[in-house]
Amino acid sequence: MTLISLKKLISKKEISSLIADLIETLDSSVSIIDVNGSLLIGNSIFSSSNKFPIQLSEEVIGWVFGGDKASSLASLLTYIAGKELEKKTLAREVLDRYKEINLLYNISGKLSACLDLKEIAKLVIDEARRLIKTTNASAMLLNEKTGKLEIIAAFGQEYQHKTTLFPGEGIAGSVFHLGNAEIVNDVESDSRFIPGNNKIKSLICAPLKTQNVVLGVLNLSSKELVNYTAQDLKLFTALASQAAAAIENALLHENKLREARIKSNLERYVPAQVVEAILDPQEDISLVPAKKDISILFSDIRNFTTKCEELEPEAIVEYLNEYFTHMVEVIFSHGGTVNKFVGDMIVAMFGAPSTLVDSERRAIETAIEMQKRIKTIPVAWIRDNFLTGIGISSGEVVVGNVGSPQHMDYTAIGDKVNIASRLQSMAKGEQILVSRSIYESTKHLFEFKEIGSVQVKGKKEAVEVFEVLY
Repeated sequence: MTLISLKKLISKKEISSLIADLIETLDSSVSIIDVNGSLLIGNSIFSSSNKFPIQLSEEVIGWVFGGDKASSLASLLTYIAGKELEKKTLAREVLDRYKEINLLYNISGKLSACLDLKEIAKLVIDEARRLIKTTNASAMLLNEKTGKLEIIAAFGQEYQHKTTLFPGEGIAGSVFHLGNAEIVNDVESDSRFIPGNNKIKSLICAPLKTQNVVLGVLNLSSKELVNYTAQDLKLFTALASQAAAAIENALLHENKLREARIKSNLERYVPAQVVEAILDPQEDISLVPAKKDISILFSDIRNFTTKCEELEPEAIVEYLNEYFTHMVEVIFSHGGTVNKFVGDMIVAMFGAPSTLVDSERRAIETAIEMQKRIKTIPVAWIRDNFLTGIGISSGEVVVGNVGSPQHMDYTAIGDKVNIASRLQSMAKGEQILVSRSIYESTKHLFEFKEIGSVQVKGKKEAVEVFEVLY
């Protein structure tokens, strides 16, 4: 396609003057016509005149008629037309570059402030529509669950028809698979084209590609034949690149929010340290069963079964939840982890999964505060009826995930666990009983009353028991 008008070229003052001077030196009649045969210079064309082409690259844009010397004028005009084309090409490239920089500047500012996937896609589509001729546009992302490319935002007919494609399927699927942008100016002649409800003739498609992965594709199409250019593709690809970076950022943000929700939900059921170990296996905390020195605390409400008969089940559950909320808060504040709830009983560990150098002291401080906290719970019925007995023991146990591949509990197993459980069973309401190991480690910190050796269920040897006075 000719980008230079010979008429406009020779009408320029400096060129017109140059031509006039040259014609005067030729000393013969000269005429110039354009490619359409319009006479631009001269009065007429004589049949006896020579005919010399004025060319732009390989294309003839006009003719010079005259004597033999008129060929020099044709050569000059060919040279000038070439230079004019170079200037226009350079100017167009500069303009295109400016448009590209301006586009990226504007869109990056908008995208950087957006963390919503659909909003990002809409911003990019709107910008693309403003710059490139189109009747339809869409942004497709790969759904990891379905394995399909799905439209998350669209303009035109595609908005009504939620097309999905597998990677490698159709033109868009192929662009996603290969990761290279494409122009298809006659889609019906492309063997990859899958006809749908939407009639399209031309298509430009670019991958939403980050440094490491292709997230989806960006499509522009027209229901009429359009000659999309390499410059269109360049702009569109730059736009898609900006969009991909913003989408990746939004996906990371979504993942962080999802991880926070999962973590929050998990922490309702398992200790926070265990949740950290589950979510990040690189952490130092291990869930693999292993021997460890810990302190174990058992707490149980005295005569709870009898109390349950006085209230409706819903009321009992409500009171238990209130009670557990306070007790768990106390245990967490002293660095303990809640191992499990068994009915109204609480089992807590100090020193697992994270190591605590003074687990015995923390366990006793926890027990004392638990007893005192019950008296401050703002529900009179709980204050009047929930009397708990607490047993604490310490020593080496096996701690870690125990169970089947389908279900596991993070728990402690060992003789010290059994002793803590038996001490709890022996303890009266508001009483805290501990083993000798706890007593020996903390006797300089707390006041104790020696109960003596007690034969507990399941133990061949008697257990020395001490009561914490508080």
